[in-house]
Amino acid sequence: MTRRVAVVAFARSDPARPTAGLTEVELLLPVLREVLERTGLRAGEIGFTCSGSSDYLAGRAFSFTLALDGVGAWPPIAESHVEMDGAWALYEAWVKLRTGRADTALVYAWGKPSAGDLDAVLTRQLDPYHLAPLWPDPASLAALQERALLDSGALVPPVPAGGSSPGGPAPVDGAAAVVLAVEATARRLCARPAWIRGIDHRIEPHGLGVRDLADSPSTRLAAARAGAFDAPPVDTAELHAPHPAQEPILRRALRLDGAVAVNPSGPAAADPPMAAGLIRLGEAAARIHRGRSRRALAHATSGPCLQQNLVAVLEGEPDV
Repeated sequence: MTRRVAVVAFARSDPARPTAGLTEVELLLPVLREVLERTGLRAGEIGFTCSGSSDYLAGRAFSFTLALDGVGAWPPIAESHVEMDGAWALYEAWVKLRTGRADTALVYAWGKPSAGDLDAVLTRQLDPYHLAPLWPDPASLAALQERALLDSGALVPPVPAGGSSPGGPAPVDGAAAVVLAVEATARRLCARPAWIRGIDHRIEPHGLGVRDLADSPSTRLAAARAGAFDAPPVDTAELHAPHPAQEPILRRALRLDGAVAVNPSGPAAADPPMAAGLIRLGEAAARIHRGRSRRALAHATSGPCLQQNLVAVLEGEPDV
């Protein structure tokens, strides 16, 4: 587990692109083509492929196998899938590369909320005895968190606009992809690789009633384990806050002050579900690629009210 791993390329779909009638493969193909072109690699030269998506959202079992047509699964490839946001697929690929099982990895994720009832699908994440039978939508659950934040005194109304609150932007259809590589391969494929210095993910208790919704200790612990609080301080943070009131919780848990550029790529509220976290990681890496950041933090979440949280710290070359 000593090999250094870097993000060497990132691509995401255009949020303004019409997606009506597109299949998952048609949604993915332009993104996969773009991310491979950035490295000069062909699909057959990738050592490991890992994806993130939701069969519940697609409405059919093993839907990710259909999306493999966008990658090209013949000749046979080493491939895996997580029923999670693509940020967790990146974590699996990172472990694969760190343990020497491959030198390059393609990670991609996609979400097509327009294909079904996203609010109804997301209730399947709740505990089946007390919450799921009530069918609470994400905006209602986020409102509980916002109320807890207001009661704690950590948030003064009005809350920031946007997000999944009523009247905020709705998540769009979309996809994202990154390419990971190790050591000399990373330097060959990218002029300024974004090295993953640390990455960790933690989870809150499943029951909302046993959590302090105004805090996110799992984010704080993941950040500490990823090295986010070590010197030098991060200059950029890409946060996955589906609801605007969750951003102050994350800022406090991650100890972000006014010197840190938070979400310079834009808020995550309208990012496609299952790809939003991977987009945060990709945007942080892309900022390092462009020389706009030396040390960046990326955060991804999944589940209701920031239930699961992943934090990664990325750095450019020290001498650049």
